[in-house]
Amino acid sequence: MRRRVFYPGFVAATGAMLLMSGCMYSPSKYKPPVAPQLTQSDSWSTKPAGGETATPADDAMLSQWWSVFGDPELTSLEERALKSNFDLRTAQIAIVEAQANLDSTKGNLYPSASINLSSGYTRQGGSSGPGGGGGGGGFVSNGMTVSGQNNGAIQLNYTPDLYGGIRMGVASSEASLLSKEESLRNTMVTLTAQLATDYVNVRSYQAQIETTQANLVKYRETYEMTKEKNESGLATELDVEQALQTVVSTEAQLPSLEASLQQNCNAIAILLGKRPGAVDAELTEVKPVPKAPASVAIGIPADLIRRRPDIRVAERQYAAQWMQVGVAKANLWPSFSLGGSITANAISFGDLFTKAAQVSEGVTGSLQATILNRRALNAQVHLQKAMLDQTEVSYESTVVSAIQDVENSLESYGTEADRHKSLTEAATLAENNADMSRELYAAGLKDFLTVLDAERSELSAQSSLVQSDANIATDLISLYKAIGGGWK
Repeated sequence: MRRRVFYPGFVAATGAMLLMSGCMYSPSKYKPPVAPQLTQSDSWSTKPAGGETATPADDAMLSQWWSVFGDPELTSLEERALKSNFDLRTAQIAIVEAQANLDSTKGNLYPSASINLSSGYTRQGGSSGPGGGGGGGGFVSNGMTVSGQNNGAIQLNYTPDLYGGIRMGVASSEASLLSKEESLRNTMVTLTAQLATDYVNVRSYQAQIETTQANLVKYRETYEMTKEKNESGLATELDVEQALQTVVSTEAQLPSLEASLQQNCNAIAILLGKRPGAVDAELTEVKPVPKAPASVAIGIPADLIRRRPDIRVAERQYAAQWMQVGVAKANLWPSFSLGGSITANAISFGDLFTKAAQVSEGVTGSLQATILNRRALNAQVHLQKAMLDQTEVSYESTVVSAIQDVENSLESYGTEADRHKSLTEAATLAENNADMSRELYAAGLKDFLTVLDAERSELSAQSSLVQSDANIATDLISLYKAIGGGWK
């Protein structure tokens, strides 16, 4: 039975490495960036005017804010997009990449070991008899000396993180990973808002096409009536031409509206990770523009810090860069490396780790420090600090921009809500006016110009009302996006 050998020098080197790993300098604790004072307010500068309230928004509802419209088709599209969108899949892959980078960086904290095993033989001619004069473990066959060569080597290396540079690098990679995770959430916020906007546009264009076609029926009736009056001598040829012009110019609006409708359907398909035209069939049925709820809880400015993923991305980027400053500072100090090795040689491969093997072992230590050209190392510290200042400014800018997004959305949403009330009344009046004008013209009590102006006003007022419906919905979508809704 072969006895296994114990190598005290090698074990001592291993113990020294582990001991040094517990005697390292601790870098300073991370200090997050300070948010601008704007976020400390408990109210918004823009006074809510469209049903918004500064009460805290429910996170569960906010993660699926599109449900407030009560539109099953929109909800279905959103759920499918969150599973198959190309940008989301790219962001998910970026997280996997960041995780792999973190795992790789963590490996620098621990000793590394490698093993190398080799086996072979050599043959030499010109000898005879046992051993043949070739010596050392060979044997003779037909005048040839054959000798075995079997080697085994284990190498252990460790660079202790005396000044925290490696740990700071790991922390930087961890912050980068968290940044990628927040980027995924930010992509979700953008995706859900864009898809909802495209969907509202689809319903808006459908409504505009329907409105235009309904008015076109009336215009054709007016044209036929004008032709009859002209044949009776009660209307001029000019009246007929103007009536026909109204029909033709209104017909000319339809292709543009239909093209815009198709473009938004295609945009929805792409957001779902499908080819253009893939959702045309399910969107063919004309449905109304989604209606906004009576009230919307938007929270307060301080909520944005914890909710907006782009702000969280900026903060994690700041953290990653803060750690890189620590890495650069650690590089100013000398680095110490410790190594241990053991090598065994034997005639038989099975004897490599027994007393029959010829063994050599060793322990090495090295100290490396930059004496000259330290200006380059100091320059790296200044460079990383400058980059840290940039990320801090970027963080502050992101926070302020987030507040601006909310303020602008509040203003647009509230203003459009007031405008919608006036447009509703104007559309009703325009429709009544056009009907009365046609009746009076048929009775010979009004000229055709009165009818023409009334019909144009009617179509304009109805189109503006449809567009206002869409504006309210898209303004609410922008508001939900601004307060960071759309991710779980």
